[in-house]
Amino acid sequence: MLISRITISAALLLCAQASAQWLNYPTPGIPRLPNGKPNLSASPPVSADGRPDLSGIWAVECSVYGDACFTKGLFFDLAKDLKPDDVQMTPWASAIQAQRESREHVDDPYGYCMPPGVPRIDYAGGMFKVLQTPRETAFLYETLVGMIFRQVFTDGRPLPASTEPSWLGYSVGRWDGDTFVVDTTGLRDGGWLDTKKAHPHSDALRVTERFRRTDFGHMKLSITIDDPKAYRKPWTVNTTLNLEADTELLEAFCDNHQKTMEHRQIAPPVEEPPSPAVNRSKQ
Repeated sequence: MLISRITISAALLLCAQASAQWLNYPTPGIPRLPNGKPNLSASPPVSADGRPDLSGIWAVECSVYGDACFTKGLFFDLAKDLKPDDVQMTPWASAIQAQRESREHVDDPYGYCMPPGVPRIDYAGGMFKVLQTPRETAFLYETLVGMIFRQVFTDGRPLPASTEPSWLGYSVGRWDGDTFVVDTTGLRDGGWLDTKKAHPHSDALRVTERFRRTDFGHMKLSITIDDPKAYRKPWTVNTTLNLEADTELLEAFCDNHQKTMEHRQIAPPVEEPPSPAVNRSKQ
């Protein structure tokens, strides 16, 4: 099962931490309490252009491998805090989810060293670093399958009208007051939004992420899923990102994944049908 693979990978990652560098190095510029610990309740920083500065290393709640909280987090069920009627799947999406759950999620691409996709990469385990500049903001992700980056352009360009579908899509950002709004399209068909519930998405998915830093050590994140092929209406989830102070990202890759696959006895899945066409004029 994917959960077992994640447990093994997490153990290897934790072993690597013992000899890794800069995991306990005081980060310059962080406000401190009298005892030297980071003052995470201090005022949020401001960038040179007067915008809120989102820079730092962040992790979603319940992102620590092995913690009891982790199995209850968004990674396993993105809609865990919503009412059943909030997430209304189309027949195509319902059938895809039922097939995935019937096979205990062993077909999850993330379990085969593929990128977790957007927005799943925000809560797929591990941390991510934000590097903010006036013309683009970079997200550097520490994931079980490797180091992955996203570029969010803030130079005024629109989202591309037609795209070659990709794992992470195409992203542009803008400011709405003190909230950084990121819109992403151009994602691959048949993606996964979470692990246990295996909520699918189609190539029509538009993801809107809203980041608002409330103080030095905390940031609110809301994620809106708008996918007319998979869901009858958009839905939004909210979570909190916590600043990971005095540490750094770790390198992680699926170096020995082929050896792992030699011991996995998994029957091939039934091919998932592509998402149906949708008439957006009726949306």
